Amino acid sequence: MKIVSYNVNGIRAAMKKGFLDWLKASDPDILGLQEIKSLENQIDVSVFEDLGYHVYWYPAVKKGYSGVAILTKQKPSQITYGMGIADYDDEGRMIRADYSDFSFISAYFPSGTTGDVRQDFKYRFLDDIYGYSQDLIGEHPNLILSGDYNICHKPIDIHNPIANKNTSGFLPEERAWMDKFTNSGFTDSFRLLNQSADQYTWWSYRANSRANNKGWRIDYHMTTPPISERVTGVDILTAAHHSDHCPIQLTLGDITK
Repeated sequence: MKIVSYNVNGIRAAMKKGFLDWLKASDPDILGLQEIKSLENQIDVSVFEDLGYHVYWYPAVKKGYSGVAILTKQKPSQITYGMGIADYDDEGRMIRADYSDFSFISAYFPSGTTGDVRQDFKYRFLDDIYGYSQDLIGEHPNLILSGDYNICHKPIDIHNPIANKNTSGFLPEERAWMDKFTNSGFTDSFRLLNQSADQYTWWSYRANSRANNKGWRIDYHMTTPPISERVTGVDILTAAHHSDHCPIQLTLGDITK
């Protein structure tokens, strides 16, 4: 099973850059999208349905902003929109698909790069999603929480950790939260199989950052132990150029045991 997470930074813009051709070629079983920036009626979702996907869309209330979605070949037994907290749900931050033997979340964590107000909002979100995820593990122990976390966890995950030590996305408080989160029952699945440096999922549009691979790894498939045991492949799909992010892929073996 191939599960992909992708912050497309606007699905309509990505589709103009060949996203649909990429989707056909990569053919994931499940695709979690972040920053769709579109209402469902603003795009032709039948192009995804024609490829065999069930489409679940959760846009922000504010048009052209945020939002998440799940495209899945297998129809889920249940879809849950949001996490039950209006401040985050109004921004379309989370959608969950439950299957018979596991659950998958596409999540878009807030960015704090625009100033103190949004950084404080980000800290509140981190506190709340931590509690939410701990409760959820009790109900859904086979869980994958994927998406754009807007945090680099460790120095290996960012091209210049010293220069960025006071930058939102690599602040000590954010990294400490990642420590707590990954000690709470979630594993950064990428590091199960790949310990290499210079593995990034986002690059600034400035200063030719992507061409020079001056990036950040801020997109994750976080997995609970029953799922982590079945990880057979982890990939960062850097050849996809529809966004300032690139897709991340998780390959699972048998998860029914």
